[in-house]
Amino acid sequence: MEQTVETKSKRNFAESVKETIKFVIISIAIVVPFRMWVAQPFIVSGASMEPNFKSGDYLIIDELTYKFKDPERGEVIIIKAPGGSVFYIKRIVGLPYEKIEIKQNKVFISQMGNGGEFELKENYINGADTYPDGVYKLKEKEYLVFGDNRPRSLDSREFGPIAKNSIIGKVLLRLWPINGLGFAGKIN
Repeated sequence: MEQTVETKSKRNFAESVKETIKFVIISIAIVVPFRMWVAQPFIVSGASMEPNFKSGDYLIIDELTYKFKDPERGEVIIIKAPGGSVFYIKRIVGLPYEKIEIKQNKVFISQMGNGGEFELKENYINGADTYPDGVYKLKEKEYLVFGDNRPRSLDSREFGPIAKNSIIGKVLLRLWPINGLGFAGKIN
C-alpha cells in the first residue's frame, strides 16, 4: 500500500512539473512577440513633457500602429535619439513636406509649395518665450518633435527633424500614477 501512495505522489509531482513547464513555454511564446512587436512599457524620466507627463509615469507604448498609418500632429511618441541609444518622449509638431517657422515665440506651419500658413495652437505647452526663431523644412518621412515643457526639453530644436524609423511608437496608455490612468491618444 505504501508503494502505491509513493508512486502516485511521484507521478502527480512529475505531471505538475510538466504542466508548469508547458505553462511557462506558452506564456513566453505569447508575451515575447507581443512585447517585441506590439507594445512595451516605458517609464518617463525627466521634465521635458511636464505638466502632461511627469518623471516616474509608467506608460505602455503602441509599436504596431505606425506600421499601418503615418504619425499625426499632436501625438505623443517615443523616439530613439539621433545617433544614440537614448529614448525620448516628445510630441509631433511637424509632418513630412511641411515648413515650420518659429517667429516671435509662435509656431507657423505651411505645406511646402502651397503657401497657406496657420499658427499651431498648443494648449498643452508649459513655458513661454522658449522658441529660438528658426525655419525647418521637412522632407519625406521626417518629423519635427518638441517637448511640452519647452524650457527643459532637448528636442528637434537641438537635434533637428527625426526620421520615421526613429519613432519607436506612440503613447497608448498611462498606467501610473493611478490618478492619471487612461488611454493617451492626443493627450494634453
